[in-house]
Amino acid sequence: MNKAAISLTTGLEDAEKVTVAFLVAVGAAEAGRETLMFLTKEAVRLAVSGFARATACDGCPPLTDLMDRYAAAGGRYIACGVCVKAKAIDAGTLLPNAEVAGTVQLWEWIGEGATTFSF
Repeated sequence: MNKAAISLTTGLEDAEKVTVAFLVAVGAAEAGRETLMFLTKEAVRLAVSGFARATACDGCPPLTDLMDRYAAAGGRYIACGVCVKAKAIDAGTLLPNAEVAGTVQLWEWIGEGATTFSF
């Protein structure tokens, strides 16, 4: 099975970019690819339960809907540990499919390869 890794550095300050990243991630996960989003900078806040409440544009799907679809398709998150600490986020508030980890764990997950996207 092919893997998909999506790196996201942007949070709700650019909801359109976040929406595009999630559209790519949902597409991969729903197609049966093992999918992981690596969240850094402001994007780590998206892994906090109840945080992501936005609709990027008229006609865009709500971010909560995309996140629900991503989780239902088995999508996972790594929230950058350095970023989580820097933003004083309590790891206990993260979504069930999210974990605090770092680049070592990202590379371990990628293993022999993955299709990657960066937003």
